Amino acid sequence: MQGPAIRAAKKLGLETIVVDGDPNAPCVYEADRFENIDLKDKESIEALARSLQPRGALAGIMTAGTDFSASAAWVAERLDLPGPSYETALNASDKERMRSCFKRDGVPSPAFTTASAAPDADWETPFPFPVVVKPVDNMGARGCRRADTGEDLREAIRDALPFSRSNRVIIEEYMEGPEFSVDAIACQGEIIIAGLADRHIAFPPYFIEMGHTMPADIDPETAEKLLSAFKAGVRSLGIANGAAKGDVKLTTKGPMIGEIAARLSGGYMSGWTYPYASGVEVTRAAIGVAIGENPAAVAASLAPSRNWTSAERAFISIPGVVRSVTGSDAAKAVPYVRDLFLRVKPGDAARFPVNNVSKAGNVITAAPTRAEAVRAAETAARSTLVRLEAPNEETASFLEHGGAPGAFPPSAYTISPAMQNLLENLPAGIEKNMDCPYNKNILERSAGQSFCIMPFPEFETAEYTDWLGRNAQESLEAVRTLAGLSLPVKRRACSGTALGRGFWKALIRGGYQGAVYLIDSLLSRG
Repeated sequence: MQGPAIRAAKKLGLETIVVDGDPNAPCVYEADRFENIDLKDKESIEALARSLQPRGALAGIMTAGTDFSASAAWVAERLDLPGPSYETALNASDKERMRSCFKRDGVPSPAFTTASAAPDADWETPFPFPVVVKPVDNMGARGCRRADTGEDLREAIRDALPFSRSNRVIIEEYMEGPEFSVDAIACQGEIIIAGLADRHIAFPPYFIEMGHTMPADIDPETAEKLLSAFKAGVRSLGIANGAAKGDVKLTTKGPMIGEIAARLSGGYMSGWTYPYASGVEVTRAAIGVAIGENPAAVAASLAPSRNWTSAERAFISIPGVVRSVTGSDAAKAVPYVRDLFLRVKPGDAARFPVNNVSKAGNVITAAPTRAEAVRAAETAARSTLVRLEAPNEETASFLEHGGAPGAFPPSAYTISPAMQNLLENLPAGIEKNMDCPYNKNILERSAGQSFCIMPFPEFETAEYTDWLGRNAQESLEAVRTLAGLSLPVKRRACSGTALGRGFWKALIRGGYQGAVYLIDSLLSRG
């Protein structure tokens, strides 16, 4: 997420000095100088900054897309550099302080309370269920989930506490309604909006952003109401100089603030989708504020030059160990695709996402129309296929358990009770050396050895789609691609192994990954 900032600074003729606790951080090589300092160690970052001051080398300090805006603000305040105050940055990074500011100033936001330990027995909240539990000081939806009962609440608090550096969680009223992301630049008290996007949230009780679309598809009057609430929140926190990123929900009570951070957004919005859609490098404007440019210069740098749509979409994996990732060339070849970010590679542990940092990858598109941008992003995301190693206990457990309606993780395909009954009545299959009449899908392994898939026409022709919008035929095509299934050249019967109910259960539960895993597991057993 720091890459756009490094590149924008260089375009301005600035020398870039970056710090990180990880010497192998992705964009280290792009900077002019790297210092291996943990981002929580604000005193050491300050010492580095002071070493640059005597020769007048340090023009400013900033961060983008991280929850360490307080470290940057600490240094800026002590060295009299432009930026938010340290107290302001704390207000914008500690959710308890943030909610307290909003309550004090009448900014629309949910009621809240806090806890530092999970309750041992029934615990009354000052507002009814459902509620949302979050660590007070983390980002990326880590440790964040909805709770519908007292038992859910205790479990959610226990899960959230390890993600809090201060061992505190916040419990909030649940806000029902669509969610939007906002980026803005504040310069000497003036707030300039730099992007309003639709957020696409999935997989309750967690809040997983499966993508966003820029700009938001809402009418100007509704947008103005959302942005008015956001600006009130920015002022309440005290962000007068620097970037501000917000999540706003449109509820039955009107716009309500999810949270606001004193930094540019992560999730590819400030550095990718907004520039693609508008022609504006909002990161360049944030740097302008950080080095002391006046409001007129900052505003001029934020003037849009085009009106396109940019869409970001994520793709995910069921649990297991990654064997291969294929299809990236096909994804990149989709018209209007600008970027493909793979977040897993062979040998990595894959997880079904419970936060926004556990996805398999992201696709970003830009097109003249919304329909073109969204269609391209969704097509490219479906083109990228993650194959898992077999056998594997985690993958097997995922396929064998769960999948009940409303349970987490959900199945790839949510089918009706009637379809479930048809599934249970399919032949089991997996019988060797049988004269199988099915030849729709045949997997050739060697002479005289083959697999075939018993048909399930009711499901194959139904309108069900998986997590990414694949129908049954598209999932079967992915299985053919990965496992070697192909349509026979001439009509003949399969004389090997017929895959029946078990195959379709694996596909419905785990999508193409589940079906391929089943085939690979059979092959591993000979």
